[in-house]
Amino acid sequence: MSERRDTHPEYESLNAVFGAIAQWMTRYRYARGLRNEMMECGPDDVARIARELGIGQSELASLAGKGQNAAELLQKLLVALGVDAKGLAHDDPLVMRDLQRLCITCGAKRQCAHDLEVGVMAENFRDYCPNAYTLQALLKGKQAKS
Repeated sequence: MSERRDTHPEYESLNAVFGAIAQWMTRYRYARGLRNEMMECGPDDVARIARELGIGQSELASLAGKGQNAAELLQKLLVALGVDAKGLAHDDPLVMRDLQRLCITCGAKRQCAHDLEVGVMAENFRDYCPNAYTLQALLKGKQAKS
């Protein structure tokens, strides 16, 4: 009996590589589309959006290029820490916006994702998370209310 070609170990590893490339291309195209949409805005619109967010226009362009899921690890981190993300966004939208901005630009996403996956985020985030100071203050405030 012959072995099916699509179940051969070499094909499985190739499928994983092609899958990773396809995901990267999808994310790239999406980010490029967001950036192009922003470029279609007039200079006054871009300036207004940046002003409303409290950031510079070049930072706005950089953030727009990261895509809509760029801060999804923040949501998972807040859950892991027992922080109500919706409540925070409602009660203190500026703090939530700052947390998101720092998460989007963070260079430790791989470490963050790993720590979330293995369940050690609450112990480790202080070591590398750019939001550690704010998150620590939120946790202290949460403890004070309890």
